[in-house]
Formats: sequence, structure tokens, C-alpha cells
Amino acid sequence: MIKKFTLAFILFLTAIISNCQNGNEYHVFALKYDDGPKIPAQQGIVGANPKDSVRICFMVWLLKGENGRNILVDAGYLDTTKTENKGYVRPDLMLKRLNVSASDINDIILTHPHYDHIGGINLFPNAKVWMQKDDFDYFVGEAWQEKGVSEGFQKNDVRNIIEINLQGRLKLVKGDSIEIIPGIRVFIGSKHTFENQYVLVNSNSKTNKILIASDAIWFYYNYNKLLPATLCMDPKAYVGAMKRMKTLVTNPDFIIPGHDDLVFTKFPNVAEGVVKIGN
Repeated sequence: MIKKFTLAFILFLTAIISNCQNGNEYHVFALKYDDGPKIPAQQGIVGANPKDSVRICFMVWLLKGENGRNILVDAGYLDTTKTENKGYVRPDLMLKRLNVSASDINDIILTHPHYDHIGGINLFPNAKVWMQKDDFDYFVGEAWQEKGVSEGFQKNDVRNIIEINLQGRLKLVKGDSIEIIPGIRVFIGSKHTFENQYVLVNSNSKTNKILIASDAIWFYYNYNKLLPATLCMDPKAYVGAMKRMKTLVTNPDFIIPGHDDLVFTKFPNVAEGVVKIGN
């Protein structure tokens, strides 16, 4: 009788653990919200061959949880130019191609505050926003002081992130290798901005870990040749972060750069401008 009870309890406990793990699994989608040109690789990659080129695009990533949670990694930008940009689709409208509305987004993990990653943040009024504290402090403060580095930053984005903080929706993260949401862990050290972060999704999975590098890797070219981006505060740290990323996943194909159009030919297309990454 005791043995039967023990076996039943073990099976029950195993089912509970399995369900918990499944609840922390996410389907990962890359959404291209703007096209870009083919450029000489040297424009974005220090040490690139002058004969080589890369094609830019702009993307955000949707993490669609089996628990019903919808998480964005970065928010894209709002194209407010008066010239027609045929390649641009507003990030919240891109989500509709996956039957997700802006109000469905529970969280935004902001990798860094360059305009093309933070500019669309007000499109998602219900989302908590996760950002590294040191990156936030630099973005709203020292970046605008004498000798500060504000390239890629826009003043209106500073106002927006401060307002989100005042609303109580900003969640500041301090440090490296921190699980901010079950199954999602963030890392620092690449120094693309003062303290940008990159995101390991399904961090407890044995086979389906997916690393969204965002601008901690601009292009596959950076990663394959271990060359830093032209925009970073510490080229040595940028390369060191890429080396570290290789140790964080079991499948290197699941390390995703932030601006390489090749992402949309490497993975299965599920809608126009949308591919699914992982299992």
C-alpha cells in the first residue's frame, strides 16, 4: 500500500513539474517591421573585408508563452517621416499577423535604448518594461552631459521612459544572468550601449534555448568572425560577449542577431515578415 502511494505521489509530482516547465516555455517569433539596404560590411563591422556586404533590417521578437503570456523583446520605432517608406510596418500592426494585439503584450524586455528599439514603446500601454538600471541611468542622465555618448538616442524616448517609470510600469534590472521572468534570463557585458542586455529564452530547456542577442550581435558576420560592431563603447567586451553566448545555447543556430536580414531566410516563414525560431 505504501509503495503504491509512493509511486502515485512520484507520478503526481512529475506531472506537476512537467506542467510548470511547459508553462515557462515560449514560442519565439522574429518580426521584420522595416527593410534596410545592403551596405558595405565595414560600415557596421570593425575589421570587415572591404569587399563584403551585409543587408540590414529592423526587427522585434515576440515570445508567445504556453501560459498565455505575450512578451516583446524591444519595441521598434515609429516612422514619423513624411517620406513614404514602403518597407515599414508599425510594430503593433506586425503583431496582428500573429493574432496578437498591442493590448495583449504583458511585458517588453528592452535590450537598450537606441531609437529603433525603444521608439515604439508607447504602442503597448499595458506592458511592464524591463531595462537594465545602469543603462537607464546613463540614458536619462550622463549620455546628455559633456563627453556623454548619445549617438542613437532621442530625447523624446527619454521623456517616454521616464513617464513609464512614473506610471509604475518600469522594472529596473541590476546585474548579469538574472531570471527576470520564469524561463527568461538576461545577460550583460557587451557594452553596445552603457549596459545593454541580451535575452536567453527557455533558459531551463535542454534542447530549445534561444538567445536573442539584439544589438549585442548586429550581423551573423560579427558572430562568425568575432568582430565588434562599429557602434559600441568597448570593442573587446563586445567580442567577449559573443564568445560567451556560444556557451549559453546547445544549438548555435538559435543565437539571433539584431539587424541581419538573413534571419528571415534561415527560419520557417509563418506570415509575411514573420519567422518562427526554435522547436
